[in-house]
Amino acid sequence: MVSFTVKVNAHGGLHARPASILVNRSNQFKSSITIIKNGKQADSKSIINVMALAARVGDDVTIEVSGEDEQQAASALRELFETNFAVQG
Repeated sequence: MVSFTVKVNAHGGLHARPASILVNRSNQFKSSITIIKNGKQADSKSIINVMALAARVGDDVTIEVSGEDEQQAASALRELFETNFAVQG
């Protein structure tokens, strides 16, 4: 399992657009991916779960990735948060 904590810096927090980007990216991997905010857990492959976290700008969230492609998934998700969900291509 890979676990890391990131700060939500996307303008408006994890509202519909960044949440959708996160869910789409998460679904590209076979690994199980969980987002944790203040003890509340969400499946990052579910838009409803991600939105229910109500993560705002400045909040810290922990991402836990477990599975056969966990390293690649963790790297991709960390990059999303570090680039404020800027999508290339």
